[in-house]
Amino acid sequence: MSEPRSVLLDIKDGVAELTLNQPERRNALDPAMRAQLADAIVAVRRDRNVRVVILIGSQGHFCAGGDLRALASAGLDNEGWLQRFQDMNDWVRDLISLDRPVVAAVDGMATGAGLSLALMADFVLATPRARFSASFLHVGLVPDCGCLYTLPRAVGVQRAKELMLSAREFGADEAQRLGIVTEIAAADALLARARAIARSFVQASPAAVSMIKRNLAPQGGELAALLDAEAQAQAMAMSTPGHRLAVNRLLEKQAPPYNWPAAT
Repeated sequence: MSEPRSVLLDIKDGVAELTLNQPERRNALDPAMRAQLADAIVAVRRDRNVRVVILIGSQGHFCAGGDLRALASAGLDNEGWLQRFQDMNDWVRDLISLDRPVVAAVDGMATGAGLSLALMADFVLATPRARFSASFLHVGLVPDCGCLYTLPRAVGVQRAKELMLSAREFGADEAQRLGIVTEIAAADALLARARAIARSFVQASPAAVSMIKRNLAPQGGELAALLDAEAQAQAMAMSTPGHRLAVNRLLEKQAPPYNWPAAT
């Protein structure tokens, strides 16, 4: 019997549904999921019959970020980490710059790289129980998966600094106020609403949609340059004692060494 796939891709009537499918790990990204995401996004880009994409996390969570056990056991040096992040940035760039609408349906956790993945979408729908966090600093890392590009564009530079440097968790209501979330829907209505929005684009002019997205896209290699800088920074961060200490503490179910103080 074959192993369950980490990423499911279903294309029907012009709508591609891309589902993260590791619910036992809250859909955390590991090497297998990253590779399958890359393959799915290439397939979507090449299929001109696909008019819109929906990103979904299976069974109550969108994506809990990177898989800490996979990170801790990777055994890579700086060059190895850099290559891994550069490879990942190929599909990150393709999804951010895709010339068709992308709808993210977020339930449960969207933290770390999960927040980054949601931010790649044009429309983010969330349930009232959705939780967001640019949690990278909790494990001694810098934001990746394009977050250094997408988050400031969504919320502004000053607020992006606060979210990244505090690494604090925030809910769907605040995410909507900040401009990250487009709509809030009940958990049992989330997927239906995402599909309704997606189906509406099947009838829209693909040329007009493409030109709108292309004209709003980064110009002059801005995204490519930022993704390269992000990969360089993350590869360096992966080699620091602060990262190793933080990961070990979290794997041992201890509090991370850094926590933002609660307001009084």
